[in-house]
Amino acid sequence: MIKAKEDLVAMSLLDLDVHDLLKLLESGQVSSSDAVEQYIQRIEKVNPIVNCVVEERFAAAREEAIQADIAREEGKGKGRLFGVPISVKESFDVEGMATTGGLLRRKGFIQYEDAEVVERLKAEGAIILGKTNTPELCFCQETDNKLYGRTNNPHNVTRTAGGSSGGEGAMIAAGGAAIGIGSDIGGSIRFPSHFNGVVGFKSGKGKVSQKGSYPFVEDSLQQRMLGIGPIAKSVRDAELLYHIIAYESPSPKELEHFTVTVFRTTDYPLSSETTRLLNEVYLALREEMTTEREPIPYFDEAAQIWQEIMSIDGGLSNAREAYGDAPVTPIRSYFAEKTRGTGEIHSYLSWALFGASLFRPSPKRIQQIHEFLASGEAALEEYLENRIVVLPVYHCAAPKHGIVYKEVFSIRKTFKKYLPYIAFANTWGLPSLTIPLGKDADGMPIGLQLISKNGNEDALFSLGEKLESRFQGYERAMVHV
Repeated sequence: MIKAKEDLVAMSLLDLDVHDLLKLLESGQVSSSDAVEQYIQRIEKVNPIVNCVVEERFAAAREEAIQADIAREEGKGKGRLFGVPISVKESFDVEGMATTGGLLRRKGFIQYEDAEVVERLKAEGAIILGKTNTPELCFCQETDNKLYGRTNNPHNVTRTAGGSSGGEGAMIAAGGAAIGIGSDIGGSIRFPSHFNGVVGFKSGKGKVSQKGSYPFVEDSLQQRMLGIGPIAKSVRDAELLYHIIAYESPSPKELEHFTVTVFRTTDYPLSSETTRLLNEVYLALREEMTTEREPIPYFDEAAQIWQEIMSIDGGLSNAREAYGDAPVTPIRSYFAEKTRGTGEIHSYLSWALFGASLFRPSPKRIQQIHEFLASGEAALEEYLENRIVVLPVYHCAAPKHGIVYKEVFSIRKTFKKYLPYIAFANTWGLPSLTIPLGKDADGMPIGLQLISKNGNEDALFSLGEKLESRFQGYERAMVHV
């Protein structure tokens, strides 16, 4: 147990990042049992309001914490996350737990093997507290589904938590775990990180295994857009977890050799608070680094290409997965859900599947996309060799529930206005680090993302720590109704 003189430490455990928690664990000031218990109590308090955890394993976590404490006392406790309580996005398989994708038809669909990233986290001694909510099939930038319901932003429950890793973003923001893990094929780590005020890292193409992630991404063009990575309280924690789950650790980079291009626009929507924050970042960095505010090549095309790749088969493969053995009827499902609440799937997914059928690229267009990506990738490889780009994540802080969905999934193609910031890293398969750096007038977090080429991850983390130390960084949400 924690000694009386360490009561202050106990009170602040929920605010500690992994690095600081490990110091307390290794010094014996705090036990894994203490940490696990405090996190469980926090989840039990906030989850009825936020609805971030959809399946818990509290009994198993308590027992694993006891065993971790015994091992540590015997000098056997090893691992970079040894005894640390973590959470996992519902889409990753965890042995003995369900992976449903939020679909009613997959309720209770228990898995008997761990996803590869989960294996790696467990091998380092992590203790999984539970799994967190997603939209159905991880197919939306807001988190709601027919099986588990809607996740709320812990800073203001009337606001979106983002998606598809919305449960994970809300979990870490609310202080429900020390660190977590998400996936991102269309902003699914970065939206929740930005909206909830946490650190998120989308890995670059092919850097982290998707084995055991649901739904498995089959198409090669979509695979290049997928990134799996940490959702954390600090940049250094995000770097630590990325080193654990990545196929190989990135090479060290000297930040002084990099130019930083800070985004500036009059062509895309952007809130005054986000514009001001970009300006402040530019001014802060130009004191000691080479900085510029020039146009970013291949930025304008990103959203259109992203939409076409996500619609590569007209949404048919996702529709079949959503409906299982039932007939694929997204329009019928949409109106049944909107009018009577009786649709087989959530209206978010049914409308998105219908939209994918409208934006399906022809075989000729798919060939053009391949050619465009090949030439653009070569140019960006050179452009980003010693460069980091600073971009917004979205045009504003977390709006009311449903607004992001209407802006992104409108058949009026408003995604061209609202998705370029996110789509750039996905379309080009680039690593992106999102950091909370400010707030809007309502006190909602604002994050910015740092992007570079694959292989420059070390530079992203270095610049991220620099900005984190100068600006706001992570602040635990107090969960107000």
